[in-house]
Amino acid sequence: ARTIRIPVHMIETINKIIRTSKRIFQEEGRNATPEDIARELNMPVEKVRRVMRAALEPISLETPIGDDDDTHLKDFIEDTTVPNPEEVIARRMLRQKILEVLDTLSPKEKEVIIYRFGLNDDGVEYTLEQVGKMFNVTRERIRQIENKAIKKLRHPMRAKYLKDFLENF
Repeated sequence: ARTIRIPVHMIETINKIIRTSKRIFQEEGRNATPEDIARELNMPVEKVRRVMRAALEPISLETPIGDDDDTHLKDFIEDTTVPNPEEVIARRMLRQKILEVLDTLSPKEKEVIIYRFGLNDDGVEYTLEQVGKMFNVTRERIRQIENKAIKKLRHPMRAKYLKDFLENF
């Protein structure tokens, strides 16, 4: 019995592929390629490959690895829901350097840049309109403040500070 149910039509296709593969091996003395099977069955090569992958027997994540029974296959599978610690540290360090550079701006410019580019704790990038409401000014005024701040940040001395950090990272 299979762990994962495969539809009947797929089982029939798998069996056709297996029979064709065995026949080619008996007649030609070599393993059949997906191209050989596709040609014999008049079916697209990609479909043959897809069906052959579906035919593979699944392996349990509880399968022991090595000599002892303490280590299982699941122990080697990366948990993609947990952030990579190196990336977390790198982001924190980069954020800290960016905030240090932003300290060279006026308080209002710094806050506008932080809100507009999501550098605050919630990571949300606010629109010109939203930031304008926070400061009780128009979105056009926020755009002007943002442009002025970005122009200052492009100054070679400020840009060099971040560039040096990123090159050594």
